[in-house]
Amino acid sequence: MKKKLKIILATSNTHKVEEIKKILTTYEIYALNEIITPFEIIEDGKSFKENALIKSKAIFNALGKKQNEFITLSDDSGISVEALDNAPGIFSARYSKEGTDEANRNKLIQALHKKNLTQSNAFYTAAIAISSKYGHFSTHGYMHGLAIDTPKGNNGFGYDPLFIPKGFDKTLGELDEKIKLKISHRSCALKLCTYILKIIERVENQ
Repeated sequence: MKKKLKIILATSNTHKVEEIKKILTTYEIYALNEIITPFEIIEDGKSFKENALIKSKAIFNALGKKQNEFITLSDDSGISVEALDNAPGIFSARYSKEGTDEANRNKLIQALHKKNLTQSNAFYTAAIAISSKYGHFSTHGYMHGLAIDTPKGNNGFGYDPLFIPKGFDKTLGELDEKIKLKISHRSCALKLCTYILKIIERVENQ
């Protein structure tokens, strides 16, 4: 019988866990707090890729004897606004002092207003990192569009109500979830990482 890969996500964020589960449907997916006690990881990388790998490696190292049973998968993502010199970028999740979605969005809006702007070209980046006994790997996904100064819609999380994807006239906060899953930066990166997962799975089942 074919053995399914068991993947621990380097997050307990329910939004991210649900989104990833809907894309990686053929694997056993676990939130971090289902397997080990979450602990602080210092994300001091200078890129999304570096931070994603820092997280996946830290969780994998913490597994100890369970390293033969699981692989770890982490995501580091954020929005870059061209008019703000590509801020907040890797600091998207902690852009404001409070670090909440609402506070982060408000700071972005204020930053646009300081430049007398109501919108700007922007793009989302997602880096997915995989750590396993076979090594460490990463993929990237992108989504381009506009950052606006008026939140619209209640779907999604983070900066989604402020971002209109290219080719659409609604924000990610307004778009149907099925559409978002097709076009999102995280979906693109996760689809690429399935090639890596399939190779690992093939080796595991030899």
